[in-house]
Amino acid sequence: MSALFDVVLPVFLVLGFGYVVAWRKLFGDSAVDGVMRFAQNFAVPVLLFQSVAKLDLSADFNIPMLAAFYAGAFAAFGLGAFGARRLGRPPEDAVAIGFICLFSNSLLLGVPITERAYGPDALAGNWAIISIHSPLLYTFGITVMEFTRARGQNLSVGRVALRALTGVLRTPLVIGIVCGLVMNIALQAGLVLPGGFWDGVGMMAKAALPTALFALGGILYRYKPEGDSRAIILCCFASLILHPLVTFGLGHIFALDLAATRSSVLTASMAPGVNAYLFASIYGVAKRVAASTVLVATALSILTISGWLMLLP
Repeated sequence: MSALFDVVLPVFLVLGFGYVVAWRKLFGDSAVDGVMRFAQNFAVPVLLFQSVAKLDLSADFNIPMLAAFYAGAFAAFGLGAFGARRLGRPPEDAVAIGFICLFSNSLLLGVPITERAYGPDALAGNWAIISIHSPLLYTFGITVMEFTRARGQNLSVGRVALRALTGVLRTPLVIGIVCGLVMNIALQAGLVLPGGFWDGVGMMAKAALPTALFALGGILYRYKPEGDSRAIILCCFASLILHPLVTFGLGHIFALDLAATRSSVLTASMAPGVNAYLFASIYGVAKRVAASTVLVATALSILTISGWLMLLP
């Protein structure tokens, strides 16, 4: 119970605050969208830039940990896409529903909850996961969707792949990560930047999580869970239950240390984020399932995250 109040509740209070002010019309839709654009397009990419630039690539890239986490993620995608087809959804819908199950809210929920539970020194594994999270999963999702939509259009494999790569490289989160990797390499090569530069970066980075959580709450208010109940239940099960269970099981098989287990399992247990809805919105498919799942799974994750915090030492 202490984990709920000390770790999970503060994060969801910020999110809930955004929800309440949007509900009471104290903050308009355009204002909420502006805050989210600031967070997703500027503050969060700067946070990713800072974190990846200072990441010890040789020590923190724990391959077994990454394998455990992403095996769980792709297992969730497989269940979501296969289950959606069995429910009678068209192929494009099935890809979008699979992506909903695939894309955990690793940054906006995973980082603050892990930090509150285990301290800032416990985030190395989180940043390693996040550093390839958007590039890998967006590349996978966009590629699968583009090939699914290209059936019968006589498009070459190269053209479809180029379209997918272009979509990934335009994503602000991916741009922040790539710039962070370039800066990391430059720093390892001996580049020295003035302290004022990192102070400015730090100021932007500190604004990322609270503004994004607040805006996420305001956005979730718009998405009323309605219809598609079987698809929503499928997505919640795949993202909140299957993904962390697979990660936890493989973590034991791979003999992950305690820090890696905490980072991977907790990150895997996070609900799908707004990016799941944005992916569905880009292609105009399964938007209601995506929006409803983000809302329902975020609420349910209060219980599932608390359960994992009690289970993990």
